[in-house]
Amino acid sequence: MDDSLTDDDRLPLSRKSVLPGEGFFVPDSVDEAREEVEAREAIVGADTVVVADPDADGLACVALCQEAFGSAALLPTGPHEIADSLAHVAEFAEDDARVFVCDLCPDGKDDIEPLADVAAAHEVRWFDHHQWHEDLARLVRDLGVDLVVGDSDEVCTADVALDALDHAFDERFAELAAVTRDHDLWLREDPRSDDLADYAYWVEPEEYVETVREHGADLPPEVAEYVAERRVEKEALIDLAVERGRIEEVAGWTVGVTYGRCSQNEVAEAFREQGADASVVVKPSGSASIRGTDAFERCHEVATRVNGGGHPKAAGCKPDIYDDMLDYAHHWTTRGAVTKQVILDAFRALDPADGEGDDEGSEAAE
Repeated sequence: MDDSLTDDDRLPLSRKSVLPGEGFFVPDSVDEAREEVEAREAIVGADTVVVADPDADGLACVALCQEAFGSAALLPTGPHEIADSLAHVAEFAEDDARVFVCDLCPDGKDDIEPLADVAAAHEVRWFDHHQWHEDLARLVRDLGVDLVVGDSDEVCTADVALDALDHAFDERFAELAAVTRDHDLWLREDPRSDDLADYAYWVEPEEYVETVREHGADLPPEVAEYVAERRVEKEALIDLAVERGRIEEVAGWTVGVTYGRCSQNEVAEAFREQGADASVVVKPSGSASIRGTDAFERCHEVATRVNGGGHPKAAGCKPDIYDDMLDYAHHWTTRGAVTKQVILDAFRALDPADGEGDDEGSEAAE
């Protein structure tokens, strides 16, 4: 394939908005081989290994671990990559290495299958604040893992790690956790929290960790300038997604639905201001973000019906509906029509009278 066809820098914004990033077009086999090499290089010789979601919350946990132990190897890991990262830890970690898993929640038993090998050879601690299924939490704890799950309505994972790690942290780390929580729980009371979230998304994880470890939540001027420059395009992509969206009545709830490469939280906020109880943002990659409000706190229930999970007010999924590239081509040209329908059907499958629904994992946080 001609590299220019997937070069983000040459695409006009209107087309960039509806197509996935260039990384999407790299075959999984190539990615997996690269990730294995990078994992080996990071893990071998490390005293502390952190498997973490590379967003602001997960990376704040990495900064805390590095501060507490002097150093820590990072394995950036998405929600659907937990098993792969744990397998890399089992294969490459030193015998005496301590292992942390942060800001990640398994969707099923397959995600934690390699954990038994890791826990048999290492001290493992798992910090999170997502909605855990009670059976999965029990399986993890039965392996001897110290699993600490905070209340997803009250804390982020950085809060959990800050409280659980036995270290006298400088005040800037408590502030970092508080500002991270402000964005992760979508409180938006501290303007610095959006800056942290955007910076974590736009730079390499190691750069973010190094910056916040040194500066805490107050980003240095050159970083603030970089974030401001990048935000111009971000806001334009948000506007395009909102413009192509629609509001639908679904099973008694008002749901904003749209498609595009964009920042889902800001798009959801725009729909909320239009009166939406919940929002669905379908991405060109095939995944989707589901966001709720005080009127709809069952996003995780919707997501679990379509190959995902998350929080009552924020969840993600990727419906298992893509069999070949023709399905993706249809996805792009129809602006995610099938994915939208599958997720809206998941809303309809909820019992409107049942506020608890499938939320069997709430007890795991206690």
